[in-house]
Amino acid sequence: MRDGKRAANAPWIRTRLRTAPGAAVALAVLVLVTAFLAAAFPRAVDAYETKGLRHDIRLADAGRSAVEVSRPQPGLELPRERREAGVRTPELKRIGGALGKALPDPLRADMSSVAYGVRTLKPVLATEPWLPRPDTVPPQLSYTAQTGLKEHARLVKGAWPTTPDVVTAGSRAVRGAVTEETAAALNMKVGSTLRLPTAVGGPLTVTVTGIVAPRDPGGSYWSADPLVRTPSLIPDPASPFPQNYWTGTVLLAEDAGPALLATATEPSLFWRFPPDASALTGPDGARLTAVVNSLESGPGLLKVRAIAGDTAEVLTGLGHIVQANARMRDAISPVIAVAALGIGSVAAVVLVMTGALIAARRKAELALMRSRGGSLRGIGGRLLAETAVTVVPASALGLLLAVLAVGEGRWWPAALAATGVGLLVCVALPLRTTLQHIRPTLHGAREDMVSARPSRRRTVAELTLLVLAVGAVTALRRRGTSGGGTDLLVSSAPVLVALIAALVLVRLYPLPLRLAARPMARLRGAIGFLSLARAGRSSAGGALPLLALLLALATAAFGGSVIAGIGDARDDAALTAVGADARVSGKSERATLPDELVRTVRDLDGVRNAAPLRVEFGVAMPETAAGGGGVDDSGTDTGADSEGDGDAAGARATTMVGVDPASYTRLARTTGLPDFPSGLLKATGASAPLSEGAESGPERVLPVIASPAVAARLGKEQHAVDTLSGNFKVQVVGTVERVASLASTNFLIVNSASLEQRAPTTLLLTGAPDPGKLRAAADGNGEEFVVQLRSEERARYVNTPMQAGAERIYLAAVAAGAGYALLAVLLSLLQTAPERKTLLARLRTMGLTTGQGRRLLAFEATPQALLAAGGGLLTGWATIVLLSPGIDLVPLALAGVAGSDTSPVTLRADLWSLALPAAGVVTLAAAVAGVQAWWASRRGSITELRAGDSR
Repeated sequence: MRDGKRAANAPWIRTRLRTAPGAAVALAVLVLVTAFLAAAFPRAVDAYETKGLRHDIRLADAGRSAVEVSRPQPGLELPRERREAGVRTPELKRIGGALGKALPDPLRADMSSVAYGVRTLKPVLATEPWLPRPDTVPPQLSYTAQTGLKEHARLVKGAWPTTPDVVTAGSRAVRGAVTEETAAALNMKVGSTLRLPTAVGGPLTVTVTGIVAPRDPGGSYWSADPLVRTPSLIPDPASPFPQNYWTGTVLLAEDAGPALLATATEPSLFWRFPPDASALTGPDGARLTAVVNSLESGPGLLKVRAIAGDTAEVLTGLGHIVQANARMRDAISPVIAVAALGIGSVAAVVLVMTGALIAARRKAELALMRSRGGSLRGIGGRLLAETAVTVVPASALGLLLAVLAVGEGRWWPAALAATGVGLLVCVALPLRTTLQHIRPTLHGAREDMVSARPSRRRTVAELTLLVLAVGAVTALRRRGTSGGGTDLLVSSAPVLVALIAALVLVRLYPLPLRLAARPMARLRGAIGFLSLARAGRSSAGGALPLLALLLALATAAFGGSVIAGIGDARDDAALTAVGADARVSGKSERATLPDELVRTVRDLDGVRNAAPLRVEFGVAMPETAAGGGGVDDSGTDTGADSEGDGDAAGARATTMVGVDPASYTRLARTTGLPDFPSGLLKATGASAPLSEGAESGPERVLPVIASPAVAARLGKEQHAVDTLSGNFKVQVVGTVERVASLASTNFLIVNSASLEQRAPTTLLLTGAPDPGKLRAAADGNGEEFVVQLRSEERARYVNTPMQAGAERIYLAAVAAGAGYALLAVLLSLLQTAPERKTLLARLRTMGLTTGQGRRLLAFEATPQALLAAGGGLLTGWATIVLLSPGIDLVPLALAGVAGSDTSPVTLRADLWSLALPAAGVVTLAAAVAGVQAWWASRRGSITELRAGDSR
């Protein structure tokens, strides 16, 4: 009796889970994956922003990143004992400790590299005769007495500088040390003495007692002031002639600071705090900028002066470093937001589709409960509890996996994202299911598009959404996307375009199918007509599945185009820097390559083509054609207007490139650079090659290929030019946008055979020569030649942490978009799978063969798959066209690489990113239809017709 009562009162949830464990596990897996992706995204963004901020601070010059507090020497109005006490180590240490503790969050100092002491701001002229004088100018030396020398250096020769007696302002002898580099450059050795003039009495003598080597030459202790580690040969700004002199720093004993008070070197106290970036996170960037601003000129500076003195100042470049990082983050964020919103929308639609599939499978069961008196509240409550049992643990597990997979990042955005996924499923499934049973329904009513025509309310709702989406897209197109920062309207562009396409296509696509079914009805076979008729009425082509497919395909296409654009931009930047697969040139602009080197390199294995170039910078433009412009860093005309009188026009310059037309055009076609017919520069007639020893006359006219800017200035007339390669006239016969090995867009290309001086300055190579052999060939002709490889230049663009993180997110977005697209197709076909099985079973009783059944299902699924694929192509292309004017891929592709081309890199549609996901949708639809037909053929018709008797 007890067993019977237990069976009668069995818990609902346990019974349902035992009845359909497969559906529960599938739902849990889908929620787990979606919650993992939703929770991992904000943590991944936090992680790459955190690593990027730390990377930028650690790699920045120590002189910029360190926070330095300095103040002048104690006032002369103070007693001598008080002035001396203010610069001794105990007082400096006390103030340094208080300043370190007073640094506001999130700024923290690396206490192991903190340095403080006394230094001279005014260099002292060193007149010792044994010091080097490159241009008869004596060196100028600075002196510093700072703490921590023994901890940050190792003794190479001599002894550590010490202070045997108490050093005062009246002391006239102290000890010091220099680094190995300073000793080698300035001829110093142990026992060398230097003299500093003082205000009263004799000079201050500094004896070098030791030579030291830095333990960490790149650390803040040695790099904040590079002269402490390495002396420098600098030009004398006061000399009318080019003269250089040495400058360096001598390290005094730690307690020797009071002796500098008697000198006229403007001694200054300093406390240097290198930042500790290990505890910083990406979101700390804004707070860190505010803190630095406060320390430089705000409330923070008042606290610093309360500790270090009223004349203390804070100097640091840390704020500029953080601001540069923020600019890159702001440039990357809009691109990442597009992927996030697109994939998030796809995931939400797929989850709702899953709920719709479950609701369709349980419709008969819930209709029976409703007809027997079940309330909507009771049914909804049971469905909520049943769903929560599987969804809540799956969401929690997805959050846990995301936290474990992405180690750095805030936890609350991830928790909110995972909670949102679980809440959506727990609410959407019961709500969608119960709303279908507000009124009891009769069994056997048709649900296809013929009888279930959209209601007026649905039509009005769809039209409202359509108008809103079109209005948003129009506003986006007019306003543009380059306003900076993350804009929700910009980021939702794929969603808006997909929504428009889904609402339009779902209403229009049955019409051509029904029109095509009319001629098919006149044919003998019934398969074609039946498949088209069913495809035009099928509920699998509803707006929800189509919206999911279009969103997924558009997001995958956008992400793939971004990744392809990054690769193309880096390839193009490497090609611009090198000019070909390899390049051999001189270290100086005018160094020419010997014929033996050209022949040796040309004959190396792997070299397919060699194109010698003679590049001459700073060629003066004719006065009548110079018009306007300036000279850029490479000596080429920028084309911009400049101030000055008319005589300055003759100084405006461009770059002349002498080429062998045949070899250069082959190289241009191989590398993808703009080429030209080699016959345009044919060396005949007036431009024929000169005989040996002949000089070029100004009456000779050479045909030239010019850049558009130069061609516009020169026109079609002949103009005389004076070059190091000869004097002649030029006449433009064609234009090209770019020339190999030059980043400038102002140039002239001539036939090198027509020049008086033809020796090449650059040799461009295509192919894959061995780098070692290529460098050996260049080194065999002297050290004045350098080798550049396109592959090595391309490797320079290996990502910073922020760029690498953004690229990984986009790769994940592409993969997730493709996965959700395939899942949407699968869910759409599974929703109508029972109906298809029953249809095949009935048709087999009427004589339908197995092959005909497979063709029927394939033909029925093909129009919907083609609709989704075509709509996905259109949506992806429209999204890229809509967003490309305001998206610059430079921050993702080239930012942070010194010397890289930073011209805007616009987003372009990538054919493979558009076509592959769409082809995958069609392939999967055909495969699923084939599997359904094969599975249905294995089961007998009687079995299918008895299983539920779906009509």
